[in-house]
Amino acid sequence: MLLGTWNLENLYRPGGPFGPKDKAAYETKLAALAAVVTALDPGVLGVQEVGEPEALADLLETVGGTWHVALSALPDGRGIRVGVISRTPLEVLADTRAFAPKVRPVQSDDSGATVDGAGRGFLAVETVTEAGPLRVAVAHLKSKLLSYPGDRFFPRDEGERARYGAYALYRRAAEATALRALADDLLAGDGRAHDVTVLGDLNDEVQAATTQILLGPPGSEIGTRGFETPDNGDAARLWDVAPLIPADRRYSRINSGRRELIDHILTSHRLVHRVTEAGTGTEGELRLPSVGADPATRRNEPGSDHAPVWVRIG
Repeated sequence: MLLGTWNLENLYRPGGPFGPKDKAAYETKLAALAAVVTALDPGVLGVQEVGEPEALADLLETVGGTWHVALSALPDGRGIRVGVISRTPLEVLADTRAFAPKVRPVQSDDSGATVDGAGRGFLAVETVTEAGPLRVAVAHLKSKLLSYPGDRFFPRDEGERARYGAYALYRRAAEATALRALADDLLAGDGRAHDVTVLGDLNDEVQAATTQILLGPPGSEIGTRGFETPDNGDAARLWDVAPLIPADRRYSRINSGRRELIDHILTSHRLVHRVTEAGTGTEGELRLPSVGADPATRRNEPGSDHAPVWVRIG
């Protein structure tokens, strides 16, 4: 079975403030997205930036076949949300934006305003595969692409850039802590006994502090001697599959010309030892556009600015 995650990049029907400007551009985008989904043929795929449920339905109609869909009911201010599409039925276990207990609201802008929850809901589902129950949490953490008061994407000065970079980091760290709390619930005390994956657009790379928060007890990383040696931390750990992705394809977006892996799949102990392959994109050359500070420049572009990240489970 192929398990994956993909940011669909502003999946809206045409005519609104965020989606393609006309039907032709929309249909071109759907065709490009559908070609990737068809090539991957996922059993379960976490998706991000679903702006309208109807647009996701259009995409799956273009792909064809029978799909089960679960979407978060907690979008952000632009209406984008996370979801899961699956070849097997889905049961929603949680849909939440709440910060973890004891985490206080964090500052979000120069006015001193605070936020007390994630910008977009985290969705947790369960589906039954041939190997048994699989629990999936999908998330889209606070972006590193900064925005400023007045809907600006460029700062007035470097002081403002630094402050808003810090505010974004505060929020992403609090969101990662909340996502880790959700993962603890899904692990149910022992990831050695349950197939659990946490996946999505984490908006930072493997060694970033916010990504590392999600892993749990340190040690036993893939590629180290500890990986094959059981210890007490295995019950609570999640493993990032990034080291299993071939080095020349270990990226899911290009930011100002720099390749970065910001979309991740983390797995429980029971699941990670059944991963037979990991990758990004589909067969052939991995082609992605380079994105800049203003996401509006890609409004009418086909496909997505992210590559899917996937693992094959044996």
